[in-house]
Amino acid sequence: MNKTQFIFVLALILISFNTAFAQYGYGNGYGNGYGGGMGMGRNSMSQMDQTASKPKEIPVEVTVGKIMEKLKTELNLDELQVIAIGNVYTDMIKSQTALMKDEKIGQEEKSNEIKALYEVNERKVNEYLNEAQKQKYKALKEERGNNKKEKKKKSKKENE
Repeated sequence: MNKTQFIFVLALILISFNTAFAQYGYGNGYGNGYGGGMGMGRNSMSQMDQTASKPKEIPVEVTVGKIMEKLKTELNLDELQVIAIGNVYTDMIKSQTALMKDEKIGQEEKSNEIKALYEVNERKVNEYLNEAQKQKYKALKEERGNNKKEKKKKSKKENE
C-alpha cells in the first residue's frame, strides 16, 4: 500500500469516528448524550417528564360553567340568577383552591375551613333562589351526596 492510499484510508477512518461520536453528543458541543443534539438532552427530557406528571389545572371558569349549566336547567334559573350564583361558586372555588395550596394549615383545619366555605356558599346561593328552586336545590345536593356515598361503597367492594 503506498503512502497516499494509507493517508487517504487513515483520514477516512478519522472522519468516520468523528461523525460517530458527534451523533452521541461528543462532537461540536451540541448535545449531552444520544438524541441530545440541539438542546434536547437528558435534562430537557426529565423536565418534560416532570411537567407531564403534574395534573393540569382546570380553569375555575370551566368548572363554574359546568356547574351552572346543570343548575340552570334543573332549577330553571334566569340570567340574573345564573350570573349571581356563578359568582358565588367562582369565589368559593378560588378560596378552596387557595386553602388546599396553603401548606401552613394542617389537614384537619383545611377540612373544617372547606366545610365552612360550603355552608357560606349554600346560604349565599339560597339568597338568590325562590322557594321552589330552594327545594329542588336541596334535592340536588342530597342526590349528589348519595351518589358520592355509593361510589365510595363500590370502590371499597372492588378493593376487597
